[in-house]
Amino acid sequence: MANELDRLDLKILDRLQVDASESSSEIAERVGLSQSPCWRRMQRLKAKGYIKAQVAVLDRDKLGESMYIFAQLQIGRLTDEERDRFTQAIEDIPEITEAYTLFGEMDVMLKVLAPSMAWYQGFTFRTLLRLPGVQDVRSTATLSEIKCTHRLPLPSL
Repeated sequence: MANELDRLDLKILDRLQVDASESSSEIAERVGLSQSPCWRRMQRLKAKGYIKAQVAVLDRDKLGESMYIFAQLQIGRLTDEERDRFTQAIEDIPEITEAYTLFGEMDVMLKVLAPSMAWYQGFTFRTLLRLPGVQDVRSTATLSEIKCTHRLPLPSL
């Protein structure tokens, strides 16, 4: 963590993770500042990139049945151009909500939001196996969600 963050900055960041719709005066009251200094700190935190975006977290259950499936991909040797095409393809597929490179047998792990197993089977054949360099796909379907958060743990406040 950068040394430029003090206790009040961390409190502001924590409040924003809980509810970014709160006004700067509401956040100021909760963290023990007056509104103007709190607003200036929030602007500085945005400008320095600590706050990447302020978004609404949707309830996926209300949007219809779905499940997360973790797909691990084994990738063959790629040229720089193929790697760029692979990365762009991952960015362009809305059902892929997260993607990570891995150490180990598999090279990439994707978090895919799937409406059904039948849909995912088709997605594997028509999309995942057609990505540049993909040689193998191993998938794990989730049964239920125990915890889902975007809240990052911050140093002791």
